[in-house]
Amino acid sequence: MLVSNNSYVAPQFFILNGIPGLERVHVWISLPLCTMYIISLVGNLGLVYLIYYEESLHRPMYFFLAMLSVIDLLTCTTTLPNALCIFWFSLKEINFNACLAQMFFVHGFTGVESGVLMLMALDRYIAICYPLRYATILTNPIIAKAGLATFLRGVLLMIPFPFLVKRLPFCQSNIISHAYCDHMSVVKLSCASIKVNVIYGLMVALLIGVFDICCISVSYTMILQAVISLSSSDARQKAFSTRTAHISAIIITYVPAFFTFFTHHFGGHTIPPSLHIIVANLHLLPPTLNPIVYGVKTNRYETVS
Repeated sequence: MLVSNNSYVAPQFFILNGIPGLERVHVWISLPLCTMYIISLVGNLGLVYLIYYEESLHRPMYFFLAMLSVIDLLTCTTTLPNALCIFWFSLKEINFNACLAQMFFVHGFTGVESGVLMLMALDRYIAICYPLRYATILTNPIIAKAGLATFLRGVLLMIPFPFLVKRLPFCQSNIISHAYCDHMSVVKLSCASIKVNVIYGLMVALLIGVFDICCISVSYTMILQAVISLSSSDARQKAFSTRTAHISAIIITYVPAFFTFFTHHFGGHTIPPSLHIIVANLHLLPPTLNPIVYGVKTNRYETVS
């Protein structure tokens, strides 16, 4: 990174510092992360394979589940191999453009994952509240269009991020206190105003995170009303039990994401950096747990849906 005559040159590379304050135990931290990554790869690939080859699973709910598995694989593969190289071999340097690419893919896939969870909530809403019209509403073309729209929304809204970062001057440290390139972690190294980046980040959070959470909340409110109105207590219990898988996926996806978002924007000086980074790396939890949670619930889904 060169600074001369009041001109600022973008750094050729950044230093990813892993988890600040816990450098001595990086190797031990890497062991559960590596294990979770392997479970994620095997579980999600197995789930996609099962859904593809098992004709009885060629239904809207399982198509959305396959989308979620693919996105989970892409999300953790974007960050985990690089993080493990930091923890195992201290390979902390990352090229400036590679950092921007990683930032784009991390946030893009996270946005798509949020959209898929919303689609799964809408799928359950239609299945519970309009069971007789379920097959005619969620046809294969509709599912494909919904998946494509969700993908495009996540990708298109993230395209400005690398360009907003690239326009910034960097005249301070090039050390990122993180295990991967996160938008706010990178822009905080700039010596210029990052107001535009912050405002756009908030706008994207509203258009994706808040919008999806509102849709999921409305869907489950309607589902709850429909389930409560069922005359049979056995049917109510069965309907409730089959919704727990999706609710679990929502919790393990959104809690770390919102914690990271609010820490960056509102709690940066009160939350220990090590805690922030550890929670941020919990994005690996959904890819690891989703195949297990949904695998256990498959038979119950078959009996209710």
